[in-house]
Amino acid sequence: MQEGLVSGNFGNLSVRAHGGMYITAGGSFLDETTEPVFVPLRGPVPDAASSEYRVHLEAYRASSHTACVHAHPPFAVAASLVFDRIEPVDSEGSLLCPLVPVVEGPPGTQELARAVAGGISSSPVALARGHGTFAFGATLREALILTSAVEHACKILYYLGEFGGFRR
Repeated sequence: MQEGLVSGNFGNLSVRAHGGMYITAGGSFLDETTEPVFVPLRGPVPDAASSEYRVHLEAYRASSHTACVHAHPPFAVAASLVFDRIEPVDSEGSLLCPLVPVVEGPPGTQELARAVAGGISSSPVALARGHGTFAFGATLREALILTSAVEHACKILYYLGEFGGFRR
């Protein structure tokens, strides 16, 4: 929360484990230490699991990634309402995630899960339109760095006027 990538109890984290994954509980604050919830790859999902468990599971099934950070960075969310893909122009963004697909689907749905899994086939980060980033890596630290890089890249695009005075 310190970096402004999420506010309140929005966002979630997960780590792949043998036979499933550990994910933050629904409604948890990411800067507080709470017990993660084990979700099996197949079978019933505990009620306490984050509502985004479908996205995390589908992405783990479709990739070799082992950690995910889902956040709602404000500049990235704004950019997702303007662009169909984010192409960073700053050096860090260009290096770490040269193309970030913007995908569609309501939060917490299988539709979004399939879209994110497809998006991360070409990038370690997918941006759900109007919702936030799903960044994947070998560790939570790596996924957090990618989340931060995408937010920074979107700030740079905004400061350059690339959002084009978007008005709804």
